[in-house]
Amino acid sequence: MNIKPIKSEKDYNDAMKRLEFLFDAKKGSLEGDELEILGILIDQFEKEHFPVGLPDPVEAIKFRMEKLNYSQSDLAKIIGLKSRASEILNKKRKLSLEMIRQLHEKLNIPTDVLIQIY
Repeated sequence: MNIKPIKSEKDYNDAMKRLEFLFDAKKGSLEGDELEILGILIDQFEKEHFPVGLPDPVEAIKFRMEKLNYSQSDLAKIIGLKSRASEILNKKRKLSLEMIRQLHEKLNIPTDVLIQIY
């Protein structure tokens, strides 16, 4: 086992190749331990160098509506008027604090997604 910190893109690519080789290693074996440690190192490198941002608030609302088979009328029942729902979905109106609370509660959309500026 020759594990070292991942400091560059080359180190990352080498680690990914080694991870692929070790992928089916048995848990508790030397190779299994190496696989586990390598996975942690790769995960940390990816978090630092390839961060994934939060989705756009309106896109998150549309996505959640689609998953729940909600119409614009259903959204209007949550945030108020149908015209207000249309304005939100077309990014013509910002979400108010009360709308954010309702969307979080009723559609289970994380507040950190909804409070972003769009």
